[in-house]
Amino acid sequence: MTISTTRKLLGVTIAAGVIVALAGCGAAPSSNPTSAGPTAVAGFKPCIVSDDGGWNDKSFNESALNGIKAAAKELGVKEIDVQSDSANDYAPNLENLVAQGCTFIISVGFKLSADTVKSALANPKIDYAIIDDSADGNNDGKPDAPNIKPLLFDTVQAAYLGGYAAAAWSHQEGADKVGTFGGLQIPPVTIFMDGFIDGVKKYNDDEKSSVATFGWDVDKQTGAFTGGFAANDTAKQTAQGILDQGVDVILPVGGPIYQSAAAAIKDSGKKTVMLGVDSDLAVADPSVADVTLVSIMKRIDNAVHDATLAAAKGDFDTTPYVGTLENGGVGLSSFHDFESKLPKGLTDKLDELKKQIISGDLKVTSPSSPK
Repeated sequence: MTISTTRKLLGVTIAAGVIVALAGCGAAPSSNPTSAGPTAVAGFKPCIVSDDGGWNDKSFNESALNGIKAAAKELGVKEIDVQSDSANDYAPNLENLVAQGCTFIISVGFKLSADTVKSALANPKIDYAIIDDSADGNNDGKPDAPNIKPLLFDTVQAAYLGGYAAAAWSHQEGADKVGTFGGLQIPPVTIFMDGFIDGVKKYNDDEKSSVATFGWDVDKQTGAFTGGFAANDTAKQTAQGILDQGVDVILPVGGPIYQSAAAAIKDSGKKTVMLGVDSDLAVADPSVADVTLVSIMKRIDNAVHDATLAAAKGDFDTTPYVGTLENGGVGLSSFHDFESKLPKGLTDKLDELKKQIISGDLKVTSPSSPK
């Protein structure tokens, strides 16, 4: 159900930066470059539209843009990208891309679903893909338009490892408290939070510990949210509310809101660390590397890259892609500067847990997991 076969033929590995993955934990698929590059069908024009987080979010929008740019460069074509500054821009931006003759359009994010379906139905000869959404408003198990490919990620698997690592770090540092908050209460956000909290529980079970969690109740599916993805005062206050619980690890889920969490950490004067999401945050934004323990990654760049190459070759299909630990679509980044400070045996334990998840011996799921 993956679209990675093109990489075997074309030999490409892309990344927003040079990502040194934790051994066995979510490394990007390997590559074997060939001298012959991919060839696009005549008139192929790849295009992409962001959600209102913008291209410079250091997260999923930027990762998606990196993916299509890399594919377009290999193909020898020019991609077209348009940024949405608000939800009101989604429909006009899609219309703009259609008017420019785009033959393959990628919508970045859950929030563009309704407008993407509408555009796809109105333009059946154009291929579409959407990130983080099944485009299945009818809940019948298939996209509501026959020309949309969902690019989905079972992020709970990687977030589980992130939660385990956060708990181990917090126990070592002495607080035994971790927390999380999100931008909007939507599946691509809460799936991180579910995995994070469940990973903490696993650590407690394994180590007979009692690391407490704040900001999200998995059973009730309720928690702390900012109401959007902007790095603003509301986001900083929400982060501060979690920090006030005495946590020494915090997971902000929602693109740019990590900036608000970092600012709150700085103002606190404490040694609190945070986890990044989507991209390897320590690489994407070095200004917060000193407070970023590890990142829970979705390899959106790879998924977009592969989908673009497939469409360019005339091999577009609407079978959903689902990124998992097994296919490298999700995983943990390196711990970077924190590597030498980690609890003894933690990386080995994370590798063991990853293997158990892949084999199915350890069941890790979320109400928001791709169906």
